[in-house]
Amino acid sequence: MTTKTSGSARGSRVMAWVGALLLVLLALAAGIKLSGIPGPGDWFGADTHDRSGPALLKSVQDISRHDAATGNFQVVVDLEKDARFLPDAVRGTRTLYVGAGTVDAYVDLGEVGEKDVTVNEDRTEATLRLPHAELGRPALDPERSYAVSKQRGVLDRLGDLFSDNPNSEQAVQKLAVKHIGDAAKESELTRTAEKNTTGMLEGLLHSLGFEKVTVTYGD
Repeated sequence: MTTKTSGSARGSRVMAWVGALLLVLLALAAGIKLSGIPGPGDWFGADTHDRSGPALLKSVQDISRHDAATGNFQVVVDLEKDARFLPDAVRGTRTLYVGAGTVDAYVDLGEVGEKDVTVNEDRTEATLRLPHAELGRPALDPERSYAVSKQRGVLDRLGDLFSDNPNSEQAVQKLAVKHIGDAAKESELTRTAEKNTTGMLEGLLHSLGFEKVTVTYGD
């Protein structure tokens, strides 16, 4: 006796086979990407074209500050993000990142007014009162900054397959900039800037005939 398979049963089997095939293809794509083997998108090659427009000058700002010192800093950022109720192997990331950057220390000479400069009648002595040195914004150097290691859970790796910006390092870069700025505040960078500014002004005024030059810092 022959048993006929209904259309609905055959349709269910087809859908099951299609679903299994999609899972296999997804797993293969993930394995190819994680192993570094070129995927289908790389088989045909890719060309890069820079079609950016010209840079436009939006504004001009007069700068009267004297950059008197630059500090070079390096920090190791260890950032870990965990998901509640899920093991790290399933959902979670941990990135070890080396951030290198610079911070400038400057004296704003634009804040110096007439009352802050005193010259004697013989023009042999000069006294200058300048504002204290300040720190500029930390600047991360992309040429010397790099990720040492990246650990990601399975769900995070699959999410990178469909992301326009996989493995974004924006979070660790922000942390690196923050730590570099904090390190600059704890350093002697501003004191060095004031010392260098004093030396610059003393040399300049001595060359103009002043025998005694006194430079102080304060409000």
